[in-house]
Amino acid sequence: MSWLPDGFVHPVHVPVPGTAFHLRPIREADAVRDYPAVMGSRERLWEIFGPAWSWPRETMTYEENRADLLRHEKEIDAHQSFNYALLDEGETALFGCVYIDPPERAGSDGEVAWWVVDDLVGGEAERAFDALVPQWIAADWPFQQPRYLGRDITWQDWLALPRAS
Repeated sequence: MSWLPDGFVHPVHVPVPGTAFHLRPIREADAVRDYPAVMGSRERLWEIFGPAWSWPRETMTYEENRADLLRHEKEIDAHQSFNYALLDEGETALFGCVYIDPPERAGSDGEVAWWVVDDLVGGEAERAFDALVPQWIAADWPFQQPRYLGRDITWQDWLALPRAS
């Protein structure tokens, strides 16, 4: 049984209201934009995601990042999990990501996490993005009990939950 209903069509372009940003599924070709965004915010991202995902490693190379994005692109195509890039209007730079995954831990039917680059932290764009994600998930995704990792549950509490069956 799939974690998504048959016939579900994932969104391909999601504007972030009040900003010049939008979300779209990430692709391998985005490595040129993703790698500097991730590594430029690596220390803060490691504090958030490191204990749970061991990401992003200090020694992560561009090629490892590119391979990771290719894996994400294939998972999106297969509807196994989703990674959306937060991009400017011209898609010249990447400013964050949203991850939408099948539940790894018990108690939800989808797990969602997101981040922005250091330069957006605390600003209007981050606030707009933070407001958008739960609204977008409620409106466009078929979840009854989404879990927002690091938002409605701490990463430490999430790690303590039993694995999903």
